[in-house]
Amino acid sequence: MSLEIISKVISQGHLLATHSWEFGAFSEALLEWYNPDLSVFGPSPFPHGKVPVVQVDQVESLSYAQPHIWTNSTTLVDGDGAAGDPASLAVSAILIGQTQPPFLAAADRQIQHLLTAVPRWPNGAISHREDHAELWADFVYMAPPALAYWAIQDANKTLLNVAIEQCLLYRDVLVVPRGADAAGLWHHIIGPQSQDLGIWSTGNAWAAAGMARVLATAKRSRWASVLASDLDHLTAAIRDILDAAIAIDKAEPDEPLLRNYLNDTSWFGELSGTTLLAATTYRMAKLAPGTFGDKYVAWAKGKRKEVVERINNDGLLSPVINPLDWGDRTPGTASPEAQSFAVLLFAAYRDFYGKS
Repeated sequence: MSLEIISKVISQGHLLATHSWEFGAFSEALLEWYNPDLSVFGPSPFPHGKVPVVQVDQVESLSYAQPHIWTNSTTLVDGDGAAGDPASLAVSAILIGQTQPPFLAAADRQIQHLLTAVPRWPNGAISHREDHAELWADFVYMAPPALAYWAIQDANKTLLNVAIEQCLLYRDVLVVPRGADAAGLWHHIIGPQSQDLGIWSTGNAWAAAGMARVLATAKRSRWASVLASDLDHLTAAIRDILDAAIAIDKAEPDEPLLRNYLNDTSWFGELSGTTLLAATTYRMAKLAPGTFGDKYVAWAKGKRKEVVERINNDGLLSPVINPLDWGDRTPGTASPEAQSFAVLLFAAYRDFYGKS
């Protein structure tokens, strides 16, 4: 994969992102790509147990995120009714806030809003929606990593426990039970307004990748040893998703990409879910090599090859699902999410193999 193509993928990501979660996901992708030591997947992201102090103008991700972040509101950006999505910018706000206090105060307000003002599911899971309790798999990439990162900022082990717990509470509601078709994978949405019981590829990728970020944050924290049992549960939830996705993929050797709805062969194979699940597999193979061994790496390698072959000369990935309409049967030719996921995959691959 040439740096020229990666640069084009990133350029398209800049052009395409227009929504809160797209800004957050692209900020995270830029951080992992350009500044891997600052990412929670880096070897020592919390010097002396603290969030690092950096110069914003020297960090591509933060320079990108800064103008999208509100410092005069309860949330970090307009979530258009979503409670979880604005939190996707919290890591950026916290890093910027080390030298610019209004951004740290804004991140604090966002975290407190999630914890105290957003509706909850009966089991205690924080809703992805502001005005009613509804659980979306997407939430797990947006909010729990933010809670975990704020736990480092606040030296708050209890909040780190909450971040882990939120992932598992979401799992408890959304997971397909053992013995059923697609066991271990997650339904997309459960709730009164937008329910989607389908096994959406991108939703499962959001969930697995979000849990991997929480896991990495906790493993790099000062409380890693005392959280070992909780982290085992989190690792198992990620493994369940990856195992089931890989099994479905291997059952269809003639379809090189994961389908938009993983267990529904009427759907086209697409790149968004495939790319982020491959990226997460590389991250887990580095974080927990005893659990995610050679067979996982081989699968991720195969999917990476398929992704790279489908990056057009202009840097766009296709085919992709329409991120604003996951029921759209027309294979899409541009997705801001897919662009971010490709950068996350490039970063995860590079870091796994220790490439420069």
